[in-house]
Amino acid sequence: MEKNKFSEVKSGVQQIIDFIAKKNAREANTKLAEVSEQLDELLDFAEEDEDLMEVSRYQVLLNQLHQKIAGLNGQATESI
Repeated sequence: MEKNKFSEVKSGVQQIIDFIAKKNAREANTKLAEVSEQLDELLDFAEEDEDLMEVSRYQVLLNQLHQKIAGLNGQATESI
């Protein structure tokens, strides 16, 4: 699998982090769903163990980012 496919995922993860930093949970959630779909596609076509490990790393990272986004949503409702 080509590394440039993971560069798209990496770029998407950075965008999610940027949205979280701006406390924009809605956009972060949207981007997280897009990146998650990209990872699912990469997983479907992964042939090498190295590719599977890379997908797994990104899945763990996306789970952590999802928790951060959920925390933002909690903060938004607390401030109302």
